[in-house]
Amino acid sequence: MLFVWTVLLTSCSRDKYLLENIDVLPNELVEGIAYKIEHDPSNPNIVYLTSLMESKYTPLWDHPQGRSQDKKVTLKIPFAGTYTVKFGVETRGGIVYGEPATFQIDQMYAGFIEDEMWTMIAGGAGQEKKWYLDVDAEGLSRKFLGPIYFFSSWYTWDGLHTASGDNYIDADPWDWTKAISPTIAREGDKASGAPKPGEAAWYWAADLKGNPWITDAADFGTMTFDLKDNANVTVDQEAYGLGKKKGTFLLDVEKHTIKFTDVRPLHDKNRDADAVDWSNVRILYLTKDAMQLGVVPNNGDQSMTVYNYISKDYKDNWVPGNQPEPEPPYTGNANDDLTTSTSTKKTWALSLKTPYNWTGLAGNFLNTWSKPEDYTATGWAPYDAGMISKVSLVLDKTGENNGTYVFTDGSGNTISGSYSTDDKNNIVFDKNISFSISDWVSLSTTAENKLRIISIEKDALGAVSGLWLGARDPAKDEYMVYKFEPKATAGATDPLAAWKSALAGKTFKPDENYFADWVTKAWTGGWTAGEGIYPNKDFSKQGWFWDLNTYNACLASSIRYYLDGTTLKADAIDNGVAKNGIIVDIDTDKGTLTYSVAPFTFSWIFTNNGDGKGPWLFGSYNSASLSNISTKGMYLGFVTGADEITMHHLVLK
Repeated sequence: MLFVWTVLLTSCSRDKYLLENIDVLPNELVEGIAYKIEHDPSNPNIVYLTSLMESKYTPLWDHPQGRSQDKKVTLKIPFAGTYTVKFGVETRGGIVYGEPATFQIDQMYAGFIEDEMWTMIAGGAGQEKKWYLDVDAEGLSRKFLGPIYFFSSWYTWDGLHTASGDNYIDADPWDWTKAISPTIAREGDKASGAPKPGEAAWYWAADLKGNPWITDAADFGTMTFDLKDNANVTVDQEAYGLGKKKGTFLLDVEKHTIKFTDVRPLHDKNRDADAVDWSNVRILYLTKDAMQLGVVPNNGDQSMTVYNYISKDYKDNWVPGNQPEPEPPYTGNANDDLTTSTSTKKTWALSLKTPYNWTGLAGNFLNTWSKPEDYTATGWAPYDAGMISKVSLVLDKTGENNGTYVFTDGSGNTISGSYSTDDKNNIVFDKNISFSISDWVSLSTTAENKLRIISIEKDALGAVSGLWLGARDPAKDEYMVYKFEPKATAGATDPLAAWKSALAGKTFKPDENYFADWVTKAWTGGWTAGEGIYPNKDFSKQGWFWDLNTYNACLASSIRYYLDGTTLKADAIDNGVAKNGIIVDIDTDKGTLTYSVAPFTFSWIFTNNGDGKGPWLFGSYNSASLSNISTKGMYLGFVTGADEITMHHLVLK
C-alpha cells in the first residue's frame, strides 16, 4: 500500500488527478448555459432539446417521452400542458444532474396521435382501450405462454423486429426464432448493463404452468388507456385491492417507449421492490390484440421483466378450441397412496395447521395459508381446533381399487361404508359425506359422492406426509380442498436413524449435469434442465448462475458423510479446499440439514442460504427420497419466493 501511494504521489500530475473528479457542478447544468429547449417555429408541439456541453461529456436526458443520451433530442408532444426536463452529464468522475426545467405546450396537435400505435394502445382520439395481463385466476393464458417473460435488458423494439424484417402489425408472437436475433447488442445503454457488441443476448418465454413460482395465478385487474383531452391511463390492481390509480402516459412512436406518470403499469406485486424504472417502459411487441411491455432495470441488472397483455376485445371473444381442462398435479397410484403398499389399512387426521383451502383446477392454491393464525387473520375464514382435531378418515383396502372407510366427523360421530377409486384419482364413497369442521365450513363430497386427490406431500423417507382431497365446485372452476396427515403408528421407523443410515458412508458431488433449478414449494416445475446448458456446457445461456468456473468447481468439490459415534459428520472439499469434521444437524420434523460449517461456498446458490450452512430443505423433486438416494441423489433447497424454492442437486460420487 505504501508503495502504491508513493507511485501515485510521484507519477500523477495535478491535472490528471483532477480529471478523475467530478468537474461539473449541478448549478452549472441550467437551461441556456448547459442545454437549450426550443420549440419548432412551424409546429410548437415539436420541441428540441440540445446539449451545449463539450463532447467529452455524455448528455443524460430524462424527458417527457423517456430517457436519452443523444446530444440533440426531438420531442413530438400531442397534448397541451406543462412538461419537465431533467438534464445531466456523465463525467469521468461520475454522473451529475441539474435542477429540472419546464416548458409549455399551449394546444393539442392531433397529428401526433394519428399514428397507428396510439390507436392500438388507446383506441384513437377521444376513445379508450382496456388491457389485461394474460392470465386469470385459473392460470389460463390466452395469447402467450404466460403473463411474464424475461429478456436480456438491452432488447428493444428494434432488436425484436428490424433484425428479421417483422413489424408490430404482422409479427407473430409465437415465432420467436423469427423475431429474435441471438446476437442483438446495443452500445451505450448504461442504464441497462448493455453487453459488448456481438455478445449473445437471451430471452425466456416462460410458461406459467411449468413455472408457477414466477407469479400467482390471479385476475390482476385492468389497465385502461384513453385519449380524452389528454393521454390518460387508469390502473386497477384488482388482485391486491389497491383501488384505481390514475395518471398520464406519453408514447414515443419512433423509439417505441411509454413514459408513465403518477402510476405504474398493471403488474404483479412480486416485483414491486425490484430496482426497475417503472416510468420509462419499452414496447417490445404490439398489435390490436396483444402488447408486451418491458420494465427495464436501473441497477445494471441484465434481466428485463416483460409483461404480456391482451386487449378486452380479444379476451371477451377468445374461444378455447380443443384445449383440455387443467388437471391437478397428482398422478400417482391412488389406492396405494391412500393406504400403503405394505399394509392395507391407514388412518388419516385432518391437519391442524392447514385443514382446508381452495384451489384452481390445476391445483394452485387460492389462499396462502400455512398456520392457524392465517385463517383467523382473514376475519372471514373460521378455524375451530376442537372440531378439526376430531376429524379422521380410516381407509382399509380390500381390492386393487376399492375398500372400506370410517369417517369421524367434527363432533366425534362416525360414518362408515365402502369406497372405490377411479382413473381420475377420485375416491368414490357409497354415500354422500357432509359435516362441519369449523363454523360454516363443511367437509363435503360432490353430488356424485366424490373427493379427488389433488396433490400429495412426501417426507424425506419418500412416505406420503400430506394428502389434499378436493370436492369440485358445481358452479365455479375450483375445488374446495382438505388436508389430511397420517396418524403415527406404534413401531414406526425412527426417522433420525433412517436419515443417518441413508447418508453415512456415502460421498456426493455437485451434479454438473443438473446443478441447480427453481421449483415450487411442492418440489414440482423447474426450467434449467430444459435449457440445454448442462450437458452441452453452454455457459452463454444462463451465465448469471452457470459458468465455466462453477462447472469446474463442481468437478473439484465433494462431501462425505460418516458417523462419529452417534453424531453425523461430513468432510467436504469446497472447490479444492478441504473442510473436515463438519457437524450435520438433522431436523426430522422440518426435513432439513444444517451444517456447522458451510460445505460449499463456490456459488451464490449455496451462500445465499445461511452463508451455505442452511438449514437446507431435503426435497422430493423427481420423486427423490432417502430410500433412492443412491440413484437419484438429493435435492437441497431453501425458500426464495411466495411459491419458489432454489435448489441444488448432489449425486453419488
